[in-house]
Amino acid sequence: MDTKKNPKRAGQSGYSGNPGNSGHPKPIIRHYDDGVASVLRKPVVYTELRFYKRSDVLYQLTKIFCQRFLPRYGDRTVDQMVQAARSTKQNIAEGSSDGQTSTETELKLLGIARGSNKELLEDYLDYLKNKHMEEWRNTNPRFEQLHLFCKSHCDYSDYSALLPKMNDEELANMAICLCHQVDSALTKYIERKDREFTMEGGIRERMTAARLEQRTTQKEMIETMQNEIEMMQHEIEALRTENNRLRQRLFEAGLEEN
Repeated sequence: MDTKKNPKRAGQSGYSGNPGNSGHPKPIIRHYDDGVASVLRKPVVYTELRFYKRSDVLYQLTKIFCQRFLPRYGDRTVDQMVQAARSTKQNIAEGSSDGQTSTETELKLLGIARGSNKELLEDYLDYLKNKHMEEWRNTNPRFEQLHLFCKSHCDYSDYSALLPKMNDEELANMAICLCHQVDSALTKYIERKDREFTMEGGIRERMTAARLEQRTTQKEMIETMQNEIEMMQHEIEALRTENNRLRQRLFEAGLEEN
């Protein structure tokens, strides 16, 4: 059937994310316990995101690094590095929270987080260059061990005992490794969110879908009630007819006056 001639067919209720007549997934509509449709997306528990946890490790690591190896006064690098690390973590948190109502805001804040993480990465790379220290790569035997450790550990509790014992080259390379892992994960996450928005739409589409579904549900409820009322009326009429028939038989038997 041509959906252009029949627009209502392309907007039926039951939004489950499966392709409709238009060939695009419909918004996934959540429901409250009483069955009312919600326009809100499923909330993201950002504290469970591994790249958020790594961004928190980076923030704590950066504070320790700056306190130990950078001058406390007269160098703006300290504030810039700490703020970049904090911005990464905070924008992931805020973006994930705001994403329940606005994908646009979520993507914007996640993009800012990725930019801040890139800025922090550059600061650590510059530190190694300025100090004539080595950036560990695949050719360095310590790189693989560091990479595997950061890949398999994302909670700060796994790092807290190690950080005070590490020198500046070790801390900088650990931060660089974490920055790369956060960037890779954020890039993939942003792409997935972008695809979801492109395919399913944002808050406006969910609002439309939720209202259509709610109206359909209300219409079905009204139709059900009307059908029940009609059935009751038929039953009442049938009982009235039966009552009249029995009264007539009693009258004919002389047991009841007309």
